[in-house]
Amino acid sequence: DTCRNFHCKRGKVCRADKQGKPHCICQDPAACPPTKDYEHVCGTDNKTYDGTCQLFGTKCQLEGTKMGRQLHLDYMGSCKHIPPCTDYEVDQFPLRMRDWLKNILIQYYERDLNTSGILTEKQRNKVKKIYQNDKRLVAGDHPVELLLHDFEKNYHMYVYPVHWQFHQLDQHPADRLLTHSELAPLRASLVPMEHCITRFFQECDGDQDKLIALKEWCHCFGIKE
Repeated sequence: DTCRNFHCKRGKVCRADKQGKPHCICQDPAACPPTKDYEHVCGTDNKTYDGTCQLFGTKCQLEGTKMGRQLHLDYMGSCKHIPPCTDYEVDQFPLRMRDWLKNILIQYYERDLNTSGILTEKQRNKVKKIYQNDKRLVAGDHPVELLLHDFEKNYHMYVYPVHWQFHQLDQHPADRLLTHSELAPLRASLVPMEHCITRFFQECDGDQDKLIALKEWCHCFGIKE
């Protein structure tokens, strides 16, 4: 099978020609495997697609057109009304986001206690201190006042999760700058729950160069180092 190790970008599939030479053609959206409701995605055309296969297959078929250039994955889940983010909400957003990142690392640490592999040894050592301190703040939704008080009192616990998330996203390439495409996976998964994420990322880009540097990222989260 000449297509076995032949890579095609999203929206395309490998086909062998008459000479057996592999090449990429657009995925037929109608031929995508069936998906569950929770796998539906919303495109930037505000249309719900059965899954990413159907979305990127459609984008490929529109290649070279204005509609094709503008079509991207907007967020995970079926399309719905996303309310505008108010000034008050965007001000409170970093509080919830910091708490969420901290809780993710704690969950990874707890899983690694049984079967290691998610975090490196260096990461586990850093998260261990956070894990030991965190039992004061019970997991769940917390009022803004409590989150703010905890951040001010236990500032050191929030620094590493913010740095960790930046470096998780900074992969293509790892240059200490986050591009739109590097932010897209996190944004797409959070939009249905956190409608301020888009505005938050836009305002993080202080110099409006369409790149978020580590310093800009930390500033958005209230981290000084």
